[in-house]
Amino acid sequence: MENSKKLLNDKKVSFFNSIINNQIFILFGIVFVSCIFSDFYFKNSNITIPFIITTLVSSIFTNINIPQLNKIKIKQIIRKEGPKKHFFKQGTPTMGGIFFIPIGIIISNILYFNKDNYTIILTLSFVVLSFMFIGFIDDFLSLKKQLNTGLKSRQKIILQSFISLIFIIICASYDLISQNIQIANQSIHIGNLIYPLGIFVLLAESNSTNLTDGLDGLLSGCSVLIFTGLAITILIENPNINSTLAPLCIVMSGACMGFLFLNKYPAKLFMGDSGSLAIGASLGGIALISDNLWSLLIMGGILFAESISVIIQVSIFKISKQLNGKGHKLFLMTPLHHHFELQGNNEIIIVGGFWLITLLLVIINLTFFIKY
Repeated sequence: MENSKKLLNDKKVSFFNSIINNQIFILFGIVFVSCIFSDFYFKNSNITIPFIITTLVSSIFTNINIPQLNKIKIKQIIRKEGPKKHFFKQGTPTMGGIFFIPIGIIISNILYFNKDNYTIILTLSFVVLSFMFIGFIDDFLSLKKQLNTGLKSRQKIILQSFISLIFIIICASYDLISQNIQIANQSIHIGNLIYPLGIFVLLAESNSTNLTDGLDGLLSGCSVLIFTGLAITILIENPNINSTLAPLCIVMSGACMGFLFLNKYPAKLFMGDSGSLAIGASLGGIALISDNLWSLLIMGGILFAESISVIIQVSIFKISKQLNGKGHKLFLMTPLHHHFELQGNNEIIIVGGFWLITLLLVIINLTFFIKY
């Protein structure tokens, strides 16, 4: 009886492993084909080779360092309030963001050193690495305390706001951010309001990616698609002016893709806050400089849904507790992916579904731009 249960469990694991491997193969293929098509269609596009190189370097370099993380006991601590299914992940190496994020930054700087618009690369490198460092501090304190909380929420917001302010000041000094917001074919002038909006975008995006990073491969897979979508959107808008930003997007996509090979279920490595905060800062910074905030909102629909689910859950709980003396919940648990988990859905199916939704949102955004 015990042997039959073990055999059944092994078959189940093998079945779901084949599903996630197929999903990753399809995801890689979609991005690879998109890069080839872009290089063929847009004259100044050169994104296929950077994507392949970054994917390989990111995957190899990150994989090499997993034993080092194990050696110094940099391992994930699972919060007790989370789904019970996650307890087996306790002890998985974490802080992978300190490996694959710098790979993307280093390669982009090597590719565009002393070329036109190199200031953009330097500015984005500053904000991405700074947010990675904030995440590193948060991860380090979490491990030191042996709790799933490092920096307090207020401390994290203060640090993020400070870095965001410096980023906005640099962008204003070099006139890197437009004072207009592009929505479809409409350009809305908001003047200096773009600067406080920019700070909000960086805070909102980095915390959204942080909340989304709760299932194996969820954030890394969605990020691959969103970065690729941003690259193609930028090329469609103006391939001549934005020739620097599009390859930067695809390099970050490659960095996330390389990490995904190790972060797929069951994850050999977690990215930690050092990775999730940096990804959010990168997406927000690129969207601000390329004037693609609306596109990021559309393509990052999953990120928005994850963060808004937390806001709705907390708001309903607090309001109902004040009115009735007892707090009520709309979702079984937030962020949203945990709600689906507690409904009995398999983690791999949830992740694949969220990837598919992100892919559809990217297609919708690109179709929208091609139309106009």
